[in-house]
Amino acid sequence: MEAIKTNEQFEEIIAGSEPVIIKFYAGWCPDCTRMDMFIDDIIADYGQYRWFELNRDDFPDAAQKYDVMGIPSLLLFQDGEKLAHLHSANAKSPEEVRDYLESLPV
Repeated sequence: MEAIKTNEQFEEIIAGSEPVIIKFYAGWCPDCTRMDMFIDDIIADYGQYRWFELNRDDFPDAAQKYDVMGIPSLLLFQDGEKLAHLHSANAKSPEEVRDYLESLPV
């Protein structure tokens, strides 16, 4: 998963016509560390998306704009629009993440 380093990069990534999933996380977050232990297998199975991660502490404006109240959260973007959001409360297991991905509109 590629890390997003700048606001400009974030805006460019989400503006594209290709669907992308952005994982909002923080270095101090134990649930984020837990997700990291299983997310690579999920990414391998869902190659139709480009995957990125964004440290919510480094980009508080993006987190606020897209209603990221808990972490980790997985957001689906396409054409500059947020299409789906897996909130942290429902992102604790591989099964929950896979269920979310199966329900996505693209």
